[in-house]
Amino acid sequence: MNDTAMVEPALRLRGATKLYQGTAAISDIDFDVAPGEVHALVGENGAGKSTLCKVICGAATLSAGELIYEGKKRAFDSPQDALNLGIAMVYQETSLVPTMTAAQNIHLGREPMFSTHKSLNIRAQHLLQSMNFSVDPKALVSTLGTAKRQMVEITRAIYFGARLIIFDEPSASLTPEEIQHLFLLIEDLRRRGVAVIYISHALEEALSIADRITVLRDGRKVRTVRASETTRDEIVRMMVGREVARTRASERRIRDRGELVLSVDNVVSGTMVRNMTFKVFAGQVTTIAGLVGSGRTEIAKVIAGAMKRRRLRGGTIKLDNRPVRYRVPTQGVRDGIVYVTEGRKMGGFFETMSISENIYLGYLAGQRQPLLVSRKRERELARNWSDKLQIAAINRDARVIELSGGNQQKVVIAKSMVQKPKLVIFDEPTRGVDVGAIEEIHKLIGKLADEGVAVLVISSYLPEVLSVSDRILVARGGRIVEQFDASAATEEKIMFAAIH
Repeated sequence: MNDTAMVEPALRLRGATKLYQGTAAISDIDFDVAPGEVHALVGENGAGKSTLCKVICGAATLSAGELIYEGKKRAFDSPQDALNLGIAMVYQETSLVPTMTAAQNIHLGREPMFSTHKSLNIRAQHLLQSMNFSVDPKALVSTLGTAKRQMVEITRAIYFGARLIIFDEPSASLTPEEIQHLFLLIEDLRRRGVAVIYISHALEEALSIADRITVLRDGRKVRTVRASETTRDEIVRMMVGREVARTRASERRIRDRGELVLSVDNVVSGTMVRNMTFKVFAGQVTTIAGLVGSGRTEIAKVIAGAMKRRRLRGGTIKLDNRPVRYRVPTQGVRDGIVYVTEGRKMGGFFETMSISENIYLGYLAGQRQPLLVSRKRERELARNWSDKLQIAAINRDARVIELSGGNQQKVVIAKSMVQKPKLVIFDEPTRGVDVGAIEEIHKLIGKLADEGVAVLVISSYLPEVLSVSDRILVARGGRIVEQFDASAATEEKIMFAAIH
């Protein structure tokens, strides 16, 4: 870890304030980051992290206060202005052009004059190799996985001479191995003297990689601390202003199973799901744990009708002991199955519609007969579910794209719960969600089971698996390879079954 006390900051914010419609998204924040430092930024969804970083990278302008970069007061009119001066942001949802190659994206906005595809590919290959990235520069970005897209974004930032890089939830969609590679890369950036701002909800990550950690709450800075001098529990207290308990299965009552709701027998789909077999019961939370690529998400999509299983010898799925095979998700929804997707921005909501419109569309999707649109009913549902899930927004007419990640996830959940399902499938329900919202979502999952709903949770986060589950299934290679009662499970047992 670097000693930043004697180093002139690469960037400093003084009294940073940003107003939207008269409401402060951030207020009177002082913040700085030094060359060669990793400064983590943490806080609940809606705490102001994204707004602060939008100001730094030129996507938003300050309403009050000042931004000083490399010793000079700056006011950026656009992200390109900031990028030209060496400030880059690597977004969780990458900002690359999917129909262009990796090489074209790396050079986009600063293409060499008289360049050819061959010369661009050669130059990009050298850059990628210098960063130890195994990415084909000729590959279309649309064909790359999340980790490799991030590699392209980072390479682009280095190509533009970035001296300050902001990482926005960089590990949210990465495997453990890819996260380790990301950490090695950040260490390399630190050695090069690049200043790094690291936004993350994974507090263990922030503690392990950061030199300093700044905690935001309700748009204000709570405190900046050295990572080596604090703990996860202290950070959580600063973030939420209270204790947040982490409940393990051994510390709570395990629910008895009710009637059999779903049975999956020897289901096969593509190359990812191979002879998947398991059961889900009413009044219980059944969790499927396992590594990325084990077939967990794919089997959930097959059950919900978003993916098809093999037509011949593709196995059997029964709902309430009745064989079902859905061509489209609407059929599953009308039978009482809802699937809360892991990719909320890609398939969870309509981002330009309001909170109330999204929830009402969920309600209409569950109706068997066409209904006239009722604005009164729309407002009622929005009010009820916004109160139940504590969706934080300026008003219920706010567009979902304007909400924080945790509140967007709550909208997705409300849009599903309004259908009054008998089986709910949560796929990575708290990915990219802060600790306070995680607690609320976990309580909702438990409440659904207590009310007799069958709940299937897919999660890669083992503390979450142990916290919410009554039964734990472990997937590997497209099959269920192990089953545990939650009271007897440990992280070590689950991981051993997932790997070996």
